[in-house]
Amino acid sequence: MRSEAVSAYRAVLRATRKAFAGDTLMLGESAAEVRKKFEENRHVTSPADLNRLLEEAREASHFISTMIVQAKLNERGGYEVKPGQEHAGATLEIPSEEILKKSA
Repeated sequence: MRSEAVSAYRAVLRATRKAFAGDTLMLGESAAEVRKKFEENRHVTSPADLNRLLEEAREASHFISTMIVQAKLNERGGYEVKPGQEHAGATLEIPSEEILKKSA
């Protein structure tokens, strides 16, 4: 089970690195959050609980990879979203300009 947990941990981190490439703040915050969640469950020993947590990690990795697309500021002062092949079929929710301005 340990190797599965390590694999799940790495998969979630890979997903966040790809989703937030170039965004130092989000890379750091997401890595810290992933580590925190795994550390909180470090001492779980029940096979049922371990399987549930591993499934949640797989789902999180898939969600991050397919549902998160980061908007980037363009030279005109607006934001562009460029979904990749992995986002095909996903429903994109474009944040409002107000939300984007708050995060900048």
